[in-house]
Amino acid sequence: MRAVLFLPRSRVPDDGIRVGNGPVENVGMTRTFPPVCYHADMNPDMNPLPSSPAVSAAPPSFTPMIRVEGVTYDYPGHRALDNVSFALPPASVTALIGPNGAGKTTLLRIMAALDAPMYGQVFIDGLDVREAPREAHRLMGYLPDHFGLYQDLRARQCLLYAAHARGLGREAAESAALWAAKEVDLLPRLDARASTLSRGQRQRLALAQAIVHRPQVLLLDEPASGLDPQARLELSRLMKSLAVGGMTLVVSSHILAELESYSSAMLALENGRLIAHQLLASAAGAGKEKTEAALDDSPRLLRIQLEKSTDDTLAALRESLEKRGLRVMKSEKAAHALLVEGRFDAASQGVLLCALVGEGWPLVEFARETRNLQETYLEMLARQKNGREKE
Repeated sequence: MRAVLFLPRSRVPDDGIRVGNGPVENVGMTRTFPPVCYHADMNPDMNPLPSSPAVSAAPPSFTPMIRVEGVTYDYPGHRALDNVSFALPPASVTALIGPNGAGKTTLLRIMAALDAPMYGQVFIDGLDVREAPREAHRLMGYLPDHFGLYQDLRARQCLLYAAHARGLGREAAESAALWAAKEVDLLPRLDARASTLSRGQRQRLALAQAIVHRPQVLLLDEPASGLDPQARLELSRLMKSLAVGGMTLVVSSHILAELESYSSAMLALENGRLIAHQLLASAAGAGKEKTEAALDDSPRLLRIQLEKSTDDTLAALRESLEKRGLRVMKSEKAAHALLVEGRFDAASQGVLLCALVGEGWPLVEFARETRNLQETYLEMLARQKNGREKE
């Protein structure tokens, strides 16, 4: 027999602190915490508290639209999210990637104030989503992977219902429904019942419901599922358009090539831990500058190529770079080049270039190395695997 013990919800003061079963002090406004489930089959070695973060989370140098702090979430016998922290700037598009079971959907549901974390907090435009979920819902749109529609309602009615549910008045709801339908190319099917729509049309209707109130934040879980190639191209254009209009998007998908076409940064999860948050080399559009500023301290890759070299020359250049605290990731002897990782902003990159020229190195290329999203992701997983094998 396996025993499962559910501890009931507890009411504790908002300003109080409880350690174990000890008393609570500083009595103030109360709030409800979710029940905690302890399973008899739970791994006894699993730390009940969140571990140290895999990616350091320094205080952001910008005003974030989305801020996640130390979010941890457990299922019976399994830690789905482990101390996840990050901050995202406004008007940006972030790709949320990772293998199946990495915790992407769980993270999106917590950000959408649909699930409460065991530890940690989520803020949308400074608003704590757990403390004020209704207010948070008015600021965001959420499209889950498995969504539902009212089958007997017409598409127009579905959009009007979604608009009214977000607090829009009658005239505003009518205008918003037409705008959302136009954005997802569903105007010709507005009077069709949801039950008669094709799989792709249903996906577009669900997306229109998520954006009908023009939210500040849009969370999408596999939004391209069921769409044909033309509809996916239109979706990519819509993502870019929404970001240009000031919306902040987080998009989870396994279609990395499509994510790359409109994302400015990526968040990578593995086994519930955030293993990377970095700017994409292909980043473009309205969100690039803000995302780049937000991630100025994240590692970047530089490709440094010499006019000609010998093994000794490359070794000497490598030594010079490593003395500056840079990490040589790859040596391309045939191309007389080194691939270097470091924390570069525009100023430090210029200082390094001037220093190398001043030392007399015959440079023919000094540029940020471009990697597409899939290459970046696979290289990152390989480094994580090698790191675990060395431990």
